[in-house]
Amino acid sequence: MPRKHLRKLLPNAHSMREHRHLRPFGSLLHHPNLWHLNRHSVAGGVAVGLFTGLIPGPVQMLFAAIFAVIFRVNLPVAVFTTLYTNPFTFIPLYLLAYEVGAFVTGKGNGIHNLRTEFQTESLADWLPAFFNWLGSLGMPLLVGVLILASTFSVCGYFLVRGLWRLHVVISWRRRQRKRSSES
Repeated sequence: MPRKHLRKLLPNAHSMREHRHLRPFGSLLHHPNLWHLNRHSVAGGVAVGLFTGLIPGPVQMLFAAIFAVIFRVNLPVAVFTTLYTNPFTFIPLYLLAYEVGAFVTGKGNGIHNLRTEFQTESLADWLPAFFNWLGSLGMPLLVGVLILASTFSVCGYFLVRGLWRLHVVISWRRRQRKRSSES
């Protein structure tokens, strides 16, 4: 997506600094990399978002924002990138993380049959049962989530850097061809 289209979607630095809930953090939000769209800050924002996206619960975006400020990468991109985990992708990603962690630690006891684990009457009963089941997966899940988040983060960083470079090279060659055809 070209930068000019992306700029229209992202909030600008001034409006974020002046937002009433963010005003107390104004001095932290002044670094230009938090808002500028360049290959370093966008690639870093994607990496932060991919890493924090695997944090369970509703705090993914908060941690993405905190890490974006700490590492001085594009804050809106970091927060937006966490949305790759959603109700449709959460369970498959965590099952993959468990399998990776079980392979690395050698402590996998197999994943129980989900159908028999969660046969409850209501959603109110199902949700605590799900989190108890998730907690019982323990060390393999924790190790797998860290490995998966790190892998996604590193791959996302280099993918964005590579795609950005490719876009620049193609644009440069297009301009060069246009100039040579005008001569």
